[in-house]
Amino acid sequence: MIRFNRALRPFSVMSFDLDDTLYNNHPIIKAAVKAQQDYLSALPSYLEQGPKYWQQCRNEAVLQSPELADNVTKWRQHTLRLALSKLNLNADDVELHANAAYNAFADARSKIVVSDDVLKLLDNLAQHFTLVAITNGNVEIERFNLHNKFSLVLQAGMHGKAKPHKTLFDKAATHLDIPKSEILHIGDSLDTDVQGANNAGCQSVWLNDQDATYTYKGLADVEIANIHALAHFIK
Repeated sequence: MIRFNRALRPFSVMSFDLDDTLYNNHPIIKAAVKAQQDYLSALPSYLEQGPKYWQQCRNEAVLQSPELADNVTKWRQHTLRLALSKLNLNADDVELHANAAYNAFADARSKIVVSDDVLKLLDNLAQHFTLVAITNGNVEIERFNLHNKFSLVLQAGMHGKAKPHKTLFDKAATHLDIPKSEILHIGDSLDTDVQGANNAGCQSVWLNDQDATYTYKGLADVEIANIHALAHFIK
C-alpha cells in the first residue's frame, strides 16, 4: 500500500529512521534491557532496591539534567551511575559496575541482523538517491550489517536535539549542501519522524506498520504499510 497525501516535490536524498523502520527493534531492546538487568541483579545491594528502582533513578536523572532527554546513551549511563552511587559503593566500584552494565546493554543492543531483502532495497535505492540515517536511538550502526549503507549517520545527542526537533535535518541538509525540501525522510513514528521532517521543511514518508498511538495530528506526504513500497520511487 502506498498513499499520497500531497504531491511530492523532486528529492535527491532519502533519510531513514533506523529502529522499527529498517528492522524490528522491539526484541532487540527487550534483550538489551534484560542483559543490563541481569548484570545489575547480580549485585545484592541493587536487587534489594526493588523492581521500580531503575525507573525512579531514570526519572531523577533527567530531572537533574533535562538535556539527557536528547541523548539516550548518556541518559542510560548517567542513570547507571546515579543508581549505583546510592548503594554505598565506592567511586571505583560505581564506575566499574556502571561501565560493565552499560556494555552488557550495548552488546545485546547491537545484535541486529537486517534482512537481505531490506539490504537489497537500500542498495537499489542508493543507485538513484543519496541515503542517510537520522535516528533518536543509541544503536551503534558500525556493529551490524547497516554499517556501509549510508553516506551520513546522524544521532540525537551526539549530533543535535532529538526528533521532532529540526536540528538533525538541518545538519543533514548543510552537510549535503542541499535544500531541506530535497530530503525525503522515512520513519515509523508520526510524533518524531513525520512531525520532525514536516517541521524542518523536509518531505515525509510514514511507515504505518506499528501498533502505536501518536499525538501528532499532521499528515505525512506519503503513507506506506511496508518498507518495500519505497521501490515505487525507483525510476
